[in-house]
Amino acid sequence: METDKRKQTIKFYVAVTVLVLILIIIAIIMIKYEVEGEQNMPFKLSKIIVVSTAEGVEQQGTDKKWAFNIFQNNDIYFYIDKNNEYKSEKQMYIDSVSIENIEVINSPQIGEIKAYMPNSSEGRMYSYAEDSIVDEVLKYNGATRSDSRNLKIGNQGGNIAIRFSNTGIGKYESNDDEQIVHDGTLIKKLEKTTDEIKFTVNFDFIIVINKNKYKAKITLDLPCGDIVENGTANYEKSDMKDIIFKREK
Repeated sequence: METDKRKQTIKFYVAVTVLVLILIIIAIIMIKYEVEGEQNMPFKLSKIIVVSTAEGVEQQGTDKKWAFNIFQNNDIYFYIDKNNEYKSEKQMYIDSVSIENIEVINSPQIGEIKAYMPNSSEGRMYSYAEDSIVDEVLKYNGATRSDSRNLKIGNQGGNIAIRFSNTGIGKYESNDDEQIVHDGTLIKKLEKTTDEIKFTVNFDFIIVINKNKYKAKITLDLPCGDIVENGTANYEKSDMKDIIFKREK
């Protein structure tokens, strides 16, 4: 009788120990996923390129030789490639890629930040028309090839683009300049500094693959260099360890 009780007690403690170990393993897996996210997606965000500069948008109804509203522009390009390490018997394809929940978390000292989608008409890549402003979601649908102007991304990999502009830096008028260079040095003519136009933006970056949604939060400090002195700045990010994608239901 005493032996049976001892056996039952041992079985109980063994069962409890196994259960605790299982719970610990599950917790470790969950914590690892929260920290590292999806490690083997069919497609991966491989590169982000930022081009920061400025331009003058011509004012109407003035007798000045030069009259511009100065916009500070940051063109962002996201490159998505097929993950050759991902193995599946199914044909994998990109349904869509979208940028959502845009938030300026550190505002510039001067100006107002707006996001713009590419322009679908001929000519300039971006238009400052009201219908080009991204209010909530910028979505690119999968297609046979990428076409930013028509919001298409190649379903086997491609790229998308968005512009973040500071549209309220100021106005520049002059009769003295022989020519105007449309870059960040225009801001210097307003006696403004790079520190005054710095801002930070973040947003959700969502890739839908075979109807499975993967989401990451991306944060960018803009502009990406001292454009007031140098005119234009470029930045390329290829290390994506800090951009964590997680599967969404």
